[in-house]
Amino acid sequence: MAVEFNSNLGEVLKGSQEAIERAAEMIGGMAESYAKDLCPVDTGNLRNSITHTTENNSRTVVIGSAVEYAPYVELGTGVYAEGGGGRQTPWTYHDKKGWHTTIGMRPRPYLRPAIENHKDEYKEVLQGELSGS
Repeated sequence: MAVEFNSNLGEVLKGSQEAIERAAEMIGGMAESYAKDLCPVDTGNLRNSITHTTENNSRTVVIGSAVEYAPYVELGTGVYAEGGGGRQTPWTYHDKKGWHTTIGMRPRPYLRPAIENHKDEYKEVLQGELSGS
């Protein structure tokens, strides 16, 4: 009696990779939307610049902004900078409203909460895609 063995490993791996790619894109879109909802708005430039990409065969989702001041909004500046690395002395700057003196700006996180506050949702999306539901 002969037994024949056929491997479907290639199809299974391909299907799993496709599910991961779909989940990564959905998770990225969700995180981007949450970050935009949380983002403080003055001109709308920062909020409109928030995007997501996938890397490493969709095993990594990157969300962020290329706007130069994005880290300062997220992490704060001066005496308020997270980690204590900000300038500790006051400084003066000029804008269209005139001259101002400041000791910094408090953090206004929008990226980290978009990730941290929704981990369970992201996990459900991944599990759903991998299970085919």
